Amino acid sequence: MFANLFLELKDAGVPASLSEYLDLLHATDAGVAGYSVDDFYFLARTALVKDERHFDKFDRVFGHVFRDLERPEGDEATAEIPEEWLRRMAELNLTEEEKEAIESMGGWEKLMETLKERLEEQKKRHQGGSKWIGTAGTSPYGAYGYNPEGVRIGQDGNRNFSAVKVWDKREFKDLDGEKEIGTRNIKVALRRLRRFAREGAADELDLDDTIRSTARNAGWLDLKMVPERHNAVKLLLLLDIGGSMDWHIRACEELFSAARSEFKHLEAWYFHNCLYESVWRENVRQHREKTPTWDLLHTYPSDYKLVLVGDASMSPYEIAMPGGSIEHFNEEAGDVWLRRVLQVYPNAVWLNPVPEERWRYTGSIGMIREIMEGRMYPLTLEGLDDAMRELS
Repeated sequence: MFANLFLELKDAGVPASLSEYLDLLHATDAGVAGYSVDDFYFLARTALVKDERHFDKFDRVFGHVFRDLERPEGDEATAEIPEEWLRRMAELNLTEEEKEAIESMGGWEKLMETLKERLEEQKKRHQGGSKWIGTAGTSPYGAYGYNPEGVRIGQDGNRNFSAVKVWDKREFKDLDGEKEIGTRNIKVALRRLRRFAREGAADELDLDDTIRSTARNAGWLDLKMVPERHNAVKLLLLLDIGGSMDWHIRACEELFSAARSEFKHLEAWYFHNCLYESVWRENVRQHREKTPTWDLLHTYPSDYKLVLVGDASMSPYEIAMPGGSIEHFNEEAGDVWLRRVLQVYPNAVWLNPVPEERWRYTGSIGMIREIMEGRMYPLTLEGLDDAMRELS
């Protein structure tokens, strides 16, 4: 079993060496971990993993290799039920028929006005029910319940993807630009957008010109140098991050990695759900170091080709209404900013990771497609190919 752990770690890309594996066996023989699975887990991770970037891979492999181990019987098998599990038992789960019977508040203004009234009136915590701010109810305000249009307050992550606004500080992770591409086909599709030019210092040997020049000099060597050829296309990449996009991280990372390798002039920025008055470079700093979208429009000229990547799945208010953003109060609607950006960058497409056959079920996708004048493509190899043809 220990050998399986070592071999599967190697297959998963964890650079564990044979000497480290032997150290683990010696430590186990010496009784360092005793008979505790938890102690053995930490011992094995310490011995076999020397870079914290591989901790996640180790956890997945360890869980797979030792998945069939049983917990000991008797007093050692008892454990406290985690508080989080108890909280989850209070979540509201409704059938589709019950969900359809719940009506929305009736518009953005009404939703915000009623929230203000509830905040002024409510004096204590509530669970269940359809009026107050609480948990596991059908009120438009709170957590772990259901309402077709609500304000999510105090809930970890999405459940029904129907919140109009989220009343929590949310932290997202940057996409990994070093992600290894599982297939080269994405790069092949992006290469339709190549237009080579020689720029910069002359540091590459021009073999044909060197031969011609040397021949003209009666055999005296005459080296000719030229600048290296680069893809001259300039690409502005705007990536939706967090929320429902968490389901599509791998596909977006593969696209991001391929774009970084194919385009010398690549500028990548993040937004959430819809484009508004600011974007950011790093998600860990999105609340402190935002860049005004106006700065992008004045920094990158109109010869940049624009690619927006997102599932376009959100409340219609986020596109159509001032203040409709799920996380902050935006003075101008997302529709205004999208059209403003498209005026500066007429060569633009939107890549959507949601399968195309599902687009008709989400109203906001139709709204974004209309703003993009139909230039929305699925994040598939065929969709990428069509998108690159559009931008060429």
